[in-house]
Amino acid sequence: MIGRLLRKPLTWVVAAVLAAGGVLGMYWFQPWKIVTDKEVNESLAVVSTPGAPSTTAPAPGPVVVRQGAFISHEHETSGTARLVRQPDGSHRLELVDLDTSNGPDLRVWLSDQPVREGVRGWRVFDDGEWVELGKLKGNKGDQAYAIPAGTDLDQLGSVSIWCKRFSVSFGAAALTA
Repeated sequence: MIGRLLRKPLTWVVAAVLAAGGVLGMYWFQPWKIVTDKEVNESLAVVSTPGAPSTTAPAPGPVVVRQGAFISHEHETSGTARLVRQPDGSHRLELVDLDTSNGPDLRVWLSDQPVREGVRGWRVFDDGEWVELGKLKGNKGDQAYAIPAGTDLDQLGSVSIWCKRFSVSFGAAALTA
């Protein structure tokens, strides 16, 4: 019976369609990323915090101007996001001890949307203004992203680990002073 099926053209068409669908599905969902991690350990700024008590004059150096802890959205996410002003006046976003799931097409976004817990917060970050800082370098560890000059940081009060392919936040942090 199998020999007869293999001689029919329809069998080969169905097999080709199923194979193409499988390849496309593997590309789109990248299921192996669920069980793989990419750890990044970039050097972070040694910073001072404004308003911290000190007996000496503050040294000119990087300063944390805002920060926040990540909350989980679509995937379990933890760590801290901090907005650091460099001595030259430029800014960068640092992700400290980030721990989230790996996934396809993950990005780091600054957004004007408030961070909401639960399912209500999963899809809000592309509703307003946002700035993409780049692809997520790794789903675990410390990493830093330059913030483009001219970015209005007063309008962007949150950061999201955003899955661009599926338009969903893996996790987010509100950036507060």
